[in-house]
Amino acid sequence: MIYRALADLVLLVHAAFVLFVVLGGLLVLWKRWLMPWHLAALAWGATVVGMGWTCPLTPLENDLRQLAGQEGYQGGFIEHYVFGLIYPAGLTRPIQMVLAGMLVVGNAMVYALVYKSYSPKSYSGKGDQRRRQRNCSPGRKRE
Repeated sequence: MIYRALADLVLLVHAAFVLFVVLGGLLVLWKRWLMPWHLAALAWGATVVGMGWTCPLTPLENDLRQLAGQEGYQGGFIEHYVFGLIYPAGLTRPIQMVLAGMLVVGNAMVYALVYKSYSPKSYSGKGDQRRRQRNCSPGRKRE
């Protein structure tokens, strides 16, 4: 029972990571501090998909399923619906390369929006405004 729960947890983490790789650029529009995390995840995801590698989470999940006495992904909601989204049937090497390219281009478009919306004021925030007010307050000499 515990191995099956762990395998399901690994599958959910895997799915969340895939969603972050694909849609994380949109999160960066909202929370810019996510940018380095998303760029690292995007680089990893595009490399794994483009090179046809197996993500380390997949063998971990399969090992946990075997320890739970299961064969593959039969039964259960998570296995039936989520796994098919991550690795659809008929996925070929050329399709993987196209998907990796689309992933990078799509996120590059989002990051172009992030770059376009970037301004020093939006990054400096209230801290700089408070500093300016302190330096220009009445009775204080300007430097």
